[in-house]
Amino acid sequence: MTKPYRGREELPAKTSDKTKGGIYPMKKVLVTAVAGLMAAAPAMADLVFPSLSYRTGPYAAGGIPFADGYADYFTLLNERDGGIGGVPTKLLECETGYNTEKGVECYESTKGEGALVYQPLSTGITYQLIPKTTADGIPMHTMGYGRTSAANGKVFSHTFNYPGTYWNGASGAINYLLEENGGDLKGHKIALVYHNSAYGKEPIRTLEELQKKHGFELSLLPVDHPGQEQKSQWLQIRREKPDTVLMWGWGVMNQVAVQEAANIRFPMENFIGIWWSGAEHDVLSAGDKANGYKALTFHNVGRDFPVFDDIQKYVVDTGKAAGAGDQIGNVLYNRGMYAAMLAAEAAKIAQEIHGTKDITAAMMRDGMEALEITEEKMTALGMPNFGPAFSVSCENHGGTGLVGVTQWDASSKTWSLISDFKPTDMEVIGKLIAEDSGSYASENNIEERCN
Repeated sequence: MTKPYRGREELPAKTSDKTKGGIYPMKKVLVTAVAGLMAAAPAMADLVFPSLSYRTGPYAAGGIPFADGYADYFTLLNERDGGIGGVPTKLLECETGYNTEKGVECYESTKGEGALVYQPLSTGITYQLIPKTTADGIPMHTMGYGRTSAANGKVFSHTFNYPGTYWNGASGAINYLLEENGGDLKGHKIALVYHNSAYGKEPIRTLEELQKKHGFELSLLPVDHPGQEQKSQWLQIRREKPDTVLMWGWGVMNQVAVQEAANIRFPMENFIGIWWSGAEHDVLSAGDKANGYKALTFHNVGRDFPVFDDIQKYVVDTGKAAGAGDQIGNVLYNRGMYAAMLAAEAAKIAQEIHGTKDITAAMMRDGMEALEITEEKMTALGMPNFGPAFSVSCENHGGTGLVGVTQWDASSKTWSLISDFKPTDMEVIGKLIAEDSGSYASENNIEERCN
């Protein structure tokens, strides 16, 4: 079982073996030298995967199932397969409380433990860790969050955000609305209710560019942390009567927004959240009034996948689950498990590329840059049609950017995938990525790679 890491452990105080005069007896020198070598050598039996989790604070309802899914998949690999390539995995879990400062502290306290890849699970933490992980040579995977322009591998050598980004999400929402409205959004009124943070602001530029292209109207409604006060935003929505409301929310903000939408009788089928606003706990509190609410996604929903039978057998039933075992199949548990699967598959590729089972962070980066996920591979892993097929390259760290849509059924209390993973407007997104990553490169004196 992978054991959570709760912070830096205190080591016993060092003692001196010196004799009088500062001279070591030869026998003691040899013993001390051997012991020193053993202590300095990396643990050959571990592939170390840090987990910057938040099981406490206002966003714990989303952080807990993700962390459980991430941990349980690595435990499954250990218990069923003996690890990755025969090398056991070790999870280092460090609590951030979704706080940027604590997230950086977690990184600093775990990076020297043999960390292979970081999953910060926060856009704020991501922005702080991009230069740090790059300088330290440790890759970072910001799956469906973080800095979208990091998809440009020519500039961001150690940051990956496959299989999709917030800008893909924004475009995916507009493409879905185009399909639902006969390909014409001229005059269509869209309101964006967003978390007033770096995370919530990510889609704005993309939506503004798509507004120019498709002619819809766009109004922006920020919601301050943690998101419990939204009366004024929804009163404005009631006055302006937008055709569609998009939401970039997280934590309690989502629950409050769904309830406020129900209070003003806004049609739930016209209310679409980003993938961080589409979990069970976001809608359950509104009861039947949440029926029909939609959310974007880059992975499938439910527990009807063979991999969950294995997790039940090898992890939950043996008492090795990170949580109570009751989150399997829930949206954010699935997402954490999916992130762990992508990390494990990249580690396998790194082992193949470098011809060694005991890989380093540098080797892991190479594996992530050569990652290819096919439907055949997902099926073999017990995850058929769990996510889109995609590949990563030196130039493209963001994957294909395919986006699906899910919908909530309040009577059965389940999400369903109502739209397959479909392409997004890479003509618009690609230009924005090039512009933003180019500015970052100029500001930080970064020479493009992959030439």
